[in-house]
Amino acid sequence: MEISWVELLKLLITTGVCWINFVVIDTYFGLPKKPGVSGAEVIGKTLEKLGGNINGGYFMGNIVCSPDASAGTLMASIFYYLMGFKGGLIAALLIFLGNRLCNDPGYAGTVGAFSATVIIHLFSGFIEPKYFLGGMVIAIFTIQGLYHVGASKVLGYIGKKLGMI
Repeated sequence: MEISWVELLKLLITTGVCWINFVVIDTYFGLPKKPGVSGAEVIGKTLEKLGGNINGGYFMGNIVCSPDASAGTLMASIFYYLMGFKGGLIAALLIFLGNRLCNDPGYAGTVGAFSATVIIHLFSGFIEPKYFLGGMVIAIFTIQGLYHVGASKVLGYIGKKLGMI
């Protein structure tokens, strides 16, 4: 199976949209400011010891320990792909419940799932939902899987620029 340039372009666009969506929402809800759930402080301090940014580490730790906007956006992408717009809304509800189960005081995951649902719907005439699913996986990988120290520095920088830390 060969990938066309159009398909690759759609994947790159959705990756950028998903990345901006979840990073801005999670930053707005204060993920880089302080650890909001158990375990996030350990991740932040470990990344700081490795030469990363502690605030970016808190951001990453909060993502790992509770369903925030990255998880919300991924879930919305999956559910929208499977069930359409109502699937994205179901994902937002499930993320909301997940946050309550994790004793997470915030709503970043719920807002991320809802905003992703709306974004996917707005793009649906141009880009199919399957590209958002792939784009979100790549977006999460750049923050949580590629290079933790570098990602923590980027997230710390964004948090500072947006006035959250």
